[in-house]
Order: sequence, then structure tokens, then C-alpha cells
Amino acid sequence: MVATDNKYSAQGQSPPFDLRKYLAERQALVEAALEHFLPVTYPEKIYEAMRYSLLAGGKRLRPILCLATCELAGGTLEMAMPTACALEMIHTMSLIHDDLPAMDNDDYRRGKLTNHKVYGEDIAILAGDGLLAYAFEVVAQTENVPAERLVQVIARLGRAVSAAGLVGGQVVDLECEGKSDVTIETLNFIHTHKTGALLEACVVCGAIIAGISVTDLQRLSRYAENIGLAFQIVDDVLDITATQEELGKTAGKDLRAKKATYPSLWGLEESKCKAQQLVADAKAELAPFGENARSLLAIAEFITSRTH
Repeated sequence: MVATDNKYSAQGQSPPFDLRKYLAERQALVEAALEHFLPVTYPEKIYEAMRYSLLAGGKRLRPILCLATCELAGGTLEMAMPTACALEMIHTMSLIHDDLPAMDNDDYRRGKLTNHKVYGEDIAILAGDGLLAYAFEVVAQTENVPAERLVQVIARLGRAVSAAGLVGGQVVDLECEGKSDVTIETLNFIHTHKTGALLEACVVCGAIIAGISVTDLQRLSRYAENIGLAFQIVDDVLDITATQEELGKTAGKDLRAKKATYPSLWGLEESKCKAQQLVADAKAELAPFGENARSLLAIAEFITSRTH
């Protein structure tokens, strides 16, 4: 590896960014931090249920985005890690609740039985509630970050998960299930709120912690909006084209539930093209950051090439 790096140095170039290595290293750091933040105590059952879903694996893409933007803006991993973990707690809450029979009614998540299948619906609801509440406590107790920045982060997280964000998107998603006249505008609303709002929070919160400028924060916000929508389009495509083993959750569920999806409105090929264009637009927003944005550029490309 050293010889390869020397070759690029001699040519005045940086070696290719190793996204696989980057994600693996950051994922390991996030896993260790999540384990630290959520030990088992009394009453054990609720903590075990919270940990069951929180520590069930996954790409950890959301906390990694938070860490990446903090570093991009001149901050450190230590500054951003509590918020990164809080974001994963909020995301996990949304998965636990989304899988409930009253919502999307799924039996598998990340290759394991869903929380309510193991602990029952009552404990699953409470596990989600517990993770959501604890997420804000974790952010508020962050050390070595100015309080005014943490207040901004807490406000962003609150909005992302509220009726103005994730909850609102889920409501419209439920209302549209089984309808054949869902417009592209409504579908975009669902996913910019249900999926995109929290993903955008992941990107901007890391940068806020580091004290980024308003102009650069707006660039990162637009980057996040584009990759968030691209992520959902790819999810819709994979629901049709991937197997349950690849997804770690039930495949073809959207089709059986007669949900409006991007492929149902545009077709598979146009959906893939739209996702690629969104990723290109996202990458364009990163141009002013130069080499410092290599991780965010690679993550944007990863979104359209992933298989689960």
C-alpha cells in the first residue's frame, strides 16, 4: 500500500479513495460508541429491546455522514460522535415503529426478526420511544462543543423527526397506500420527509457542530436533499430487483401493498437515471470543498451502486 501511495505522490496525485475501508473503520467506531452509550440496566427488558434493534448491524450510513461532515468542516470525530449515535438511535426508532403491524407490518429487518416479533408490540413501541428520548439526552451531554451549536443540533433533530419531517412523511405514506392516483409531487413529499429529513439532519448536524459557515451549510443541505431522494429511489428499485437475503428485509413488499413508488410511476430504467442525476447534482454541490469532500463524494456514488 505504501508503494502505491508513493506512486501517486510522485505523480502529484492523491491515491484513490478507499470507500470500503473508510466505511468499515467508521462503522467500527460507531458500533463501539453505541455499545458504550446504551448498557443494560433495570428494567432490563426495555434496554434489551432497545439494544436488539440498535445493535442489529446495518450500514451505519447516517452516523457516518454526520462524522464525515464534521471532519469536512474542521471538527473531530470525538465532537460529532454523540450526535452521530443519537441520529442512529432516532433512525432505529423509526425502523421499529415502521415495522409495526399498524404501519408497514414487516417481520424482518437487517436480516433479523423485527422488534415486535421478538418483544411484542407493546415493548417495541416503548423501545422506539426510549431510543428517541435518549437521543436528545446524548446530544445535550456532548462535551467540548459550544452550547449554542448543540441547541441548533437539537432543533434540527426535533424538526427532522416531527410532523414537519419523518412523522409527516409517514402519515402521507399511510394515506396513499393502495391508491392509484398518487402524483410524483406527493411521492416526493413523502420521501423528502419520511427519509430525506433525517438524512439531511445527519449531514448538516455534523457540520453545525464544527462551526461551518452558513453558505457552506446550505451547500451541504442541498447535497443531502439530493442523496436522500436518490437513496429512496434506489430503495424502491431494490424492493423489486433484490432478494430478501440481499435486503435483510421482506422483498417486494411495496408491490404487494400497492404502494406508489418511483418505479411504479417512472419505470425501472428512468428511476435509475433519475437517481444517477440526483447523485451528480449532489456531487456538484461539493465542488468548493475540493479534496476535503472525498468521503462525501464516494458516499454519494455508493448510494446508486449499492445492492441492499
